[in-house]
This record gives sequence, C-alpha cells and structure tokens, in this order.
Amino acid sequence: MKNYVNNGETVTLAAPDAVSSGGGVLVGTLFGVAQADAAADAPVVLVTRGTFDLAKVASQAWVVGVAIHWDNTAKACTTTASGNTLIGKAVAAVGGGAGETIGRVRLNG
Repeated sequence: MKNYVNNGETVTLAAPDAVSSGGGVLVGTLFGVAQADAAADAPVVLVTRGTFDLAKVASQAWVVGVAIHWDNTAKACTTTASGNTLIGKAVAAVGGGAGETIGRVRLNG
C-alpha cells in the first residue's frame, strides 16, 4: 500500500534535550529510547516498543507488572503516576535501595 511509512517501532524526531544512546526521551506524550547520542534539536531515532533496562528512582522497589511512568524532570522511571507519563510495565522485580537505579521496563509503544 502506498501510504505505509513503517511499523512504528522506531520514529525519528528532534531531541528535546541532549540525550545519550539508551536514554529515555519524552516528546509530548510519546516516549522512546534513543538509539544513539543526539544534541538538543538534532534528529534522534527513538525505539518505542520493546523491553529495556532504564534508569529508575532509587527509593522505589518494583514488582513485576507494576505500571511504570517517566519522570521527565529526573529523567528516570518511577511508579509515581501524578505529574508523570505512563510508559509501560515492570517485567522484573527490583529493590528500592540506593544502589538499585536500573529497572527493566516493557514499553507500551
């Protein structure tokens, strides 16, 4: 079909801020993980579907299946819904200790 663009797993958008490869990026309410480093306002390919290990708030323990939100100020995942954007679900349990700053998230896409 002539109007097909792609499967939507990746999109190329202008980075709202400087971003590192593997970092979370929120553009409006669209969340993705950067495939490569990009400067602010430069094109960046975002992966919008899949499972990723992402930065998380250290003080929160996660259980499998809990809703995960993106805190765009802290640039980290959180279970706190208020003021944050829903991005997916936790697919691995992780503790809430100070050194536990990575969580595994399946993105909603």
